[in-house]
Amino acid sequence: MQNPIDPVKLDRLAEVAVRVGLNLQPGQDLVLTASVGALPLVRRIAEHAYRAGAGLVTPILSDDAVTLARYRNAPEAAFDASAGWLYDGMAAAFDKGAARLAIAGGDPMLLSSEDPDRVSRANRAMAMAYAAARDRITRFATNWTIVAWPDEAWARLVSPDLPPEQAQRVLAEAIFAASRVDSDDAVARWQAHNTELGRRSSWLNGRNFAALRFTGPGTDLEVGLAEGQKWIAGATETTSGILCNPNIPTEEVFTTPHRLRVSGTVSATKPLSHQGTLIENIQVRFEDGRIVQANASRGEAVLNKVLDTDDGARRLGEVALVPHASPISQSGLLFYNTLFDENAASHIALGQCYATCFHGGETMDAAEVGRRGGNTSAIHIDWMIGSGQIDIDGVTQDGARVPVMRQGAWA
Repeated sequence: MQNPIDPVKLDRLAEVAVRVGLNLQPGQDLVLTASVGALPLVRRIAEHAYRAGAGLVTPILSDDAVTLARYRNAPEAAFDASAGWLYDGMAAAFDKGAARLAIAGGDPMLLSSEDPDRVSRANRAMAMAYAAARDRITRFATNWTIVAWPDEAWARLVSPDLPPEQAQRVLAEAIFAASRVDSDDAVARWQAHNTELGRRSSWLNGRNFAALRFTGPGTDLEVGLAEGQKWIAGATETTSGILCNPNIPTEEVFTTPHRLRVSGTVSATKPLSHQGTLIENIQVRFEDGRIVQANASRGEAVLNKVLDTDDGARRLGEVALVPHASPISQSGLLFYNTLFDENAASHIALGQCYATCFHGGETMDAAEVGRRGGNTSAIHIDWMIGSGQIDIDGVTQDGARVPVMRQGAWA
């Protein structure tokens, strides 16, 4: 039987993850999380990491069957618990300079048939336990990245009408193309791509907009921008000066909204796959930065549980611009995975902001980020609001409008 996953391209993905995504430094440790199904990629990443001079590579593996065993057999109290000791250890590792790599994969709909209250409680417990480690990530206190593995269950969801092996091949090739590893000059292609994204972020920073205005079907939304915010894209510098690409793939240019200055209505342009639930046709209304009404044609109960995580969960921590012509959008696939789907369309994120999206953010404490309008939450969930029908204007400091995107394309 022919391997549905091209081993040459898989090896290139591992190399890009280490050299471009992490820019792993000699002597640096690496904490790596993945599902057991992604072991072929885990092993290649470890090989490239050690070739790059890694100190110690520590993989932490999850398993869908073990996760389901919890939901079907564990006592009720287990859904309010989390492995805090593990996440505390990760935060301590980041403080000592370890890099962070996550391999996305597994079955996106694994928990779709489970009790949504249990799923919500388990997610909340994990989010709270992960807070310290997540803080190091959002502040870019260390270099980190996310790449993807074409899990069989994920592939069947993306291409339900294809035989399993063919479905996995289709997903693998889509991942390789979006990650720019489908040719032998992958590292050089990433350098060129980062340059182009940097050009877009430089233009936006030069304009210093006070807000963005999104208009289109079901959407009339003004997103005020935080005070002293900056746009970043592609490669991002950590507080220690390491240039890393947090997402492989990435097509976005993003910044921090002001948590109190978002108003209007917005409709999602793609479904949101969240912890085993597909949330479709999201529509929300903001007043003074806070979601005061939220509806969805499917998964509405889960959406509202997410919004009730904490006060910051109803406010925005990120706004990102992505052209409708991005390779992921043009693939025509719904990936059921935010790493990919968010790079198909302009999007917003509920929850925690990135301190790095402020001028001087690397030296700001949480209180200063808050004074400038940055949001704090135990969650960070991106969902898509851009399409070929959405226009975006920048609102200048004196209230004038400047075209930024028209029908999903850079103006």
